Amino acid sequence: MKKTFEELKIAKSILKSLDDIGFVSPTPIQEHAIPKINSGVNIVGVAQTGTGKTAAYLLPLLTRLKKPEGTDPRVLILVPTRELSIQVGEDIAELTSYSELRHASVFGGIGWTKHAALLEQGVDVLVATPGRLMDLYRSGALTLKKVKYLVIDEADRMLDMGFMPQLRQLQEIIPVKRQNLLFSATFSEEIEKLSEEFLDHYEKLEIAPSATPVKQVTQTAYMVPNYRTKLNLIKYLLEDEEKFTRVVIFVKTKEHAEGVFKVVERKAEGEKRILHSNKAQNSRINAIQAFKNGEIRILITTDVSARGMDVSQVSHVINFDLPNDYDDYIHRIGRTARAGNTGDAITLIDPSDEWHWAKIQQLIRTSIDLLPLPDAVEVSETEFDENQQQLREIDRQRKIDDPTFQGAFHQKKKRTGSKRSFDDKFARTKVRGKTKKRR
Repeated sequence: MKKTFEELKIAKSILKSLDDIGFVSPTPIQEHAIPKINSGVNIVGVAQTGTGKTAAYLLPLLTRLKKPEGTDPRVLILVPTRELSIQVGEDIAELTSYSELRHASVFGGIGWTKHAALLEQGVDVLVATPGRLMDLYRSGALTLKKVKYLVIDEADRMLDMGFMPQLRQLQEIIPVKRQNLLFSATFSEEIEKLSEEFLDHYEKLEIAPSATPVKQVTQTAYMVPNYRTKLNLIKYLLEDEEKFTRVVIFVKTKEHAEGVFKVVERKAEGEKRILHSNKAQNSRINAIQAFKNGEIRILITTDVSARGMDVSQVSHVINFDLPNDYDDYIHRIGRTARAGNTGDAITLIDPSDEWHWAKIQQLIRTSIDLLPLPDAVEVSETEFDENQQQLREIDRQRKIDDPTFQGAFHQKKKRTGSKRSFDDKFARTKVRGKTKKRR
């Protein structure tokens, strides 16, 4: 029988906050993790994004802190990105609305002195990115001798972003006697090694098999021959304002982000924003907050925002490009179907993506339905340069699968009038000056 938050021994002040927020009952990761955390053991929690794992560690830790004490943090929560640092800070603020517990979120991108001033009044819970944490520690603005609980959140992303040296440095400066909690969407060999290095003895909680998408996400895909046709398909899909109410479009590069934004800005209704590494931090934070508040219908972003964006009413995630890291597919589609809602994830696949797409489906142990391109979507010719890039990538993939493969693509080979095999799927005739598929 499902337990209540009261039965999980959550503090009364936090129960009042949960009631205000509208949290009625624990999610599976919360129901399993909270008793373990209360017992004092080290845990590794493997759960998909959107399953409530942030509250799974915040609820018992905030309960155990009880009241403010001293000036140095007793809970240290490490996160990989500034967006996630801000999001976890907002979650803490909501959960402690009837408590006097103090917290702060610190991250790179702004002067460390501002964060140092924030810590002067004292904090009980500190949420930090590894780089900014070490900045504050080295400057003498922060001491970590009172840390009793260490949380490493989004551990797989931590490793992807190269934070292992900072994590090892941290190991040297925080108390040995502490409780360690590590959370990850996947449990790879690297995560297992990290767990053994940081957690010594631990219990593993795996609510769903590693790298499994949230069940409430409906996943579909389209085979699309080229970049221009992808833009045409995006334009077509977003015309349905009643269905596509709040959409995140993920792209691989800032150039693609700008290209998609130009089309969406002209052709789709509703407010739109764009996020990538060239955007100022305040611009990125403001855009995410406006999207969360429902002021923006369409958010176009690189993977800089794939994590730490907790928006409960995202109707669709569209993967305009596949991610470089297959695990990021899980985190991308986890932006929808949050807090018990349902959602849709749509992926656009060009010829050079087919090999990667097969591996993503293998990773998540799911076969995803391919939908035919709608008749109303114009199928554009693949430009010569793009076609060459696709062929080079396909050659590279074949060489990985078969090291003896000599390569079918030749740099100096002249372009012929023959159609490529993938384009054969999109044979077309000219009718009244428009490009249409031949039936």
